[in-house]
Amino acid sequence: MNKQTDSSDDPSPTRADLPRASARAIWSQGDYHRFATQLVWELGALLVRRVAVARGERVLDVAAGTGNTAIRAAEVGANVTALDITPEHFVAGRREAASRGVQLEWVEGDAEALPFEDAQFDVVTSSVGVIFAPHHQQVADEMLRVCKPGGRIGMLNFTAEGLAGAFFELFGPYAPAPPADALPPVLWGDEAHVRQLFGDRLVSLELERGVYTERADSPRAYRDFFLETFGPAVAIHRSLEPELAAKFAQDFLDFALRSDRGSSGASEYHYEYLLVLGRKRAA
Repeated sequence: MNKQTDSSDDPSPTRADLPRASARAIWSQGDYHRFATQLVWELGALLVRRVAVARGERVLDVAAGTGNTAIRAAEVGANVTALDITPEHFVAGRREAASRGVQLEWVEGDAEALPFEDAQFDVVTSSVGVIFAPHHQQVADEMLRVCKPGGRIGMLNFTAEGLAGAFFELFGPYAPAPPADALPPVLWGDEAHVRQLFGDRLVSLELERGVYTERADSPRAYRDFFLETFGPAVAIHRSLEPELAAKFAQDFLDFALRSDRGSSGASEYHYEYLLVLGRKRAA
């Protein structure tokens, strides 16, 4: 059952609506499904396996994108709801799910205000998704709220110490300033921060670091792929005056050149993540 919300006769957006609309506008640019399937798609399979999603369980994947985790959970027989703030992703997600012979529910919603009643899901997941919401405590509170007592939380989060830290620094000089109270996405990769967010509401919490690899034909191809497909990169590049846009593209290429760890002519980019596996207290 969806959580009821108050309606208003005033059609203008509220202060809370404005950042959500901005996030939707940013993430709807480019071609996220092409980006996800080429670079991060296998993270979903990893998370579903490690959180041990089982047939018949009710699963919520938050900030699901086009379904890299949600579709994998449906493939093992779970009853899956995929939630994202950008419903434009659902067209590709439904197409991908149909091609794999699975069905799931797609819901537009905000990770900081999940549109579900308390204790609805056996498993709540997010694969490098909710880390982009600005208010981390609200996200953690909401994930726990909709999780059943004894249910499980599973996350994959970028770390600041890995390549993602330098990647996000690349965007800083060109992106609009975030809200004053926004926390950086890579803080979700800090073990102490995660423990503080969930507190004693989990009976167990396992934290494990790992590395995954993104590949491209060359550093220039890697840069160009992001500027064509990855919503935040596309949005920033399009918003800049020509001179600044060219500087941003050059800075991105410099990042791709110095971060390349590939050999034999192919480029490789190694990103560290924090795997979060928690179990909510039964009472």
